[in-house]
Amino acid sequence: MIKIATSIDISNATSLAFKLWPSHSFLELEEEIDGFIKSDNTAIFLFYHEEIPIGYSQVSIRYDYVEGSTSTPVGYLEGIFVEEDHRKKGIARALLNSCENWTKDKGCLEFGSDTELTNDMSINFHLRSGFSEAARLVAFIKKI
Repeated sequence: MIKIATSIDISNATSLAFKLWPSHSFLELEEEIDGFIKSDNTAIFLFYHEEIPIGYSQVSIRYDYVEGSTSTPVGYLEGIFVEEDHRKKGIARALLNSCENWTKDKGCLEFGSDTELTNDMSINFHLRSGFSEAARLVAFIKKI
């Protein structure tokens, strides 16, 4: 069962998000998720199996330029995660569909996403889910 997260789901959503982004602090993610839940331009979806949360997706509406897009606003998959024991069962695809439908209801005509160049599992998921590659990018930063 897929559910759009509300304030009572913050702990469950944060636990799954922390597995996706372990370099962040749990508290930092919890605050971010609380903001996502309260915003009209963001949403979090949770997939429950026997009342246990095993899947997570985070979606936003972006008004700035999205690589490869030709319209604005654009729905954007910010993150998606499924517990390892439950992968390859269509859960990520179902979460993605929920995100896409949510952004369609918000008036978006396109849906974007990104991943690291070395994340082959994510790249393959995106391609199998109907995304087409818009660009390859290496970002740089330096202290000045």
